[in-house]
Amino acid sequence: MSILVDDHARVRTLTLDRPEALNAFSEALYDATTEALLAAADDPSVAVVLLTGNGRAFSAGTDLREMQALTTDPNYQRGKHGFNGMIDALADFPKPLICAVNGIGLGAGATILGFADLTFMSSTARLKCPFTDLGVAPEAASSFLMPQLIGRQNATWLLMSSEWMDADEARQMGLVWRVCEPDDLLDVARAHAEKLAAKPISSLIAVKRTMTEPLRAAIADARERENACFRDMLGGPANREALAAFAEGRPADFTTLPAGA
Repeated sequence: MSILVDDHARVRTLTLDRPEALNAFSEALYDATTEALLAAADDPSVAVVLLTGNGRAFSAGTDLREMQALTTDPNYQRGKHGFNGMIDALADFPKPLICAVNGIGLGAGATILGFADLTFMSSTARLKCPFTDLGVAPEAASSFLMPQLIGRQNATWLLMSSEWMDADEARQMGLVWRVCEPDDLLDVARAHAEKLAAKPISSLIAVKRTMTEPLRAAIADARERENACFRDMLGGPANREALAAFAEGRPADFTTLPAGA
């Protein structure tokens, strides 16, 4: 299993469980996470979902070895749901979604926070959106959700710089609601989840729907733009250099790319 599921007090805790890979999203983990979200959405005994990671990371984002395979192997077997299926499930998730960021959140491990209703973060955790380091475009409607959450200039730096953001910065910007000591993170997040879970599920769903419905069309439009850009850039000169550098264990050098690349 690449995801652990635990139920207590109407809270379903989903724990990403690829610690040896820093919980990077393989096709299998994308599928498992999607299936877990769909199941929780349909389960009338679940009021709140709490998402966290096992080990040193929340998630290191898309598994770069699989990304490289997607660009080089025409026969590479994609998962049933994949990245887009997981984002569909997050965008449509009707119940409160709480994220407990226990360690590094890289790429998708950061952008999925745009769909969280509450985010708790360990004081030692860090976030990074490495799109420009990978020579690709934003993902998961982050080009829309991040400016909404943290303001345009903060989002510009986060999405363009590929630099790390620490927990205090994330809280000050509004991406994270509470910062906790590492040993307290899950207890604090679960306590808040259980407070919400004691409320009527129908009311929780109604509150979330009325808050998120005005954003749905803009999220869908942002995803369409991002996906088009991502498709165009995946396997392009900058992305090939980034993945080659990763495979060879060296810094990427974008200065030798063709003009405009």
